[in-house]
Amino acid sequence: MRITSMSRKTEMQRVLLIGGYGAFGQTIAQALAGVDGLDLIIAGRSARKANALARKLEVRSAQLDVTQDLSQPLQTLQPDLVIHCAGPFQKRDYSVAHACIAAGCHYIDLADARDFVAGIDALDAQAKARDVAVISGASSVPCLTAAVMDAYLPRFQALESLHYGISAAQRTARGVATAASILTYVGQPFQALEVGAPKTVYGWQSLHSVDYPELGRRWFGDCDVPDLALFPQRYPDLKTLRFAAGNQLALLHWSTWAVSWAVRWLGIKGLGKATPLLLGLAKLFDPIGSDKSGFHMIMRGQDAQGKPIEHRFYLIARQAHGPYIPCIPAILLAKRLAHGQALTPGARPCLDLITLDDYLEGLAQLDITAIEEGPIDA
Repeated sequence: MRITSMSRKTEMQRVLLIGGYGAFGQTIAQALAGVDGLDLIIAGRSARKANALARKLEVRSAQLDVTQDLSQPLQTLQPDLVIHCAGPFQKRDYSVAHACIAAGCHYIDLADARDFVAGIDALDAQAKARDVAVISGASSVPCLTAAVMDAYLPRFQALESLHYGISAAQRTARGVATAASILTYVGQPFQALEVGAPKTVYGWQSLHSVDYPELGRRWFGDCDVPDLALFPQRYPDLKTLRFAAGNQLALLHWSTWAVSWAVRWLGIKGLGKATPLLLGLAKLFDPIGSDKSGFHMIMRGQDAQGKPIEHRFYLIARQAHGPYIPCIPAILLAKRLAHGQALTPGARPCLDLITLDDYLEGLAQLDITAIEEGPIDA
């Protein structure tokens, strides 16, 4: 492990950003660099990449590998908070969180892996014993999605159906970890909720489109996310729950859809090893894509009179600002810590920590617009 000089002011909150030079890590680093009360350290396996970004942002850097024992690095660096961006989390264990608990520092990750996020409460007793917060899924799912649901619940007597998804811009930052995360479940079976019962669906299948304001038609396929495990208990009126994602370019989306069938029929156990190749091929299409991405939630249920209604919520991101959306929870929580607000001890998914108003305020300085449609007679 290599680190830069570690002089420290006692009033500062030291934030160790693991995977800090990746697609999401850079976004968080840029947002936190220079924040009063924060001493930021950009870390990862590549000392060269960490140092380069740290010099640019005038912060500190460190070299460490999350697959190795972090006891000594954390003892040396003495962070108050670790933000873990080094996915994909589908194949990660809780070793980083365990190391943070042992070191007595808070932990936040941007995991989108269903079992990883849903199971984080197994560390609750240990985290409370050390008086630290362990927060998983501080990202679009389940943090933003639950915030939207909670904001809209009062408009329904019963919120029974949720179809939602993310459409990434073609010309935007796409990290290897994020791509690998998606490719782990392309063509793979998982459980969703359909008309009140579990249903086996397959990654990137159930091909469908959504017409967005401004963006037009975008294509989607089923994806496995923590919400599918967390929301049925959190929102007991839900009878249908489906999350999807998609490429901006229809050609790339349909190609991934076709690959999903090959994976399913041939019994291939994930495409993670092909991530660099497939990501490189996708980037060849950047010149014909745009920098606009979208997020949608279509909520259906009954109004106060028991009549079917529908509400739609969209986020439209321009100028390649889409990657800020999943990064906002970690940014807001780190800033709260810098401003002297305590993080409640215990281990939990990132639910009930950030309201929709908080989220939208965090996006206010970006070229991102929230659009509401409804109520619509369903």
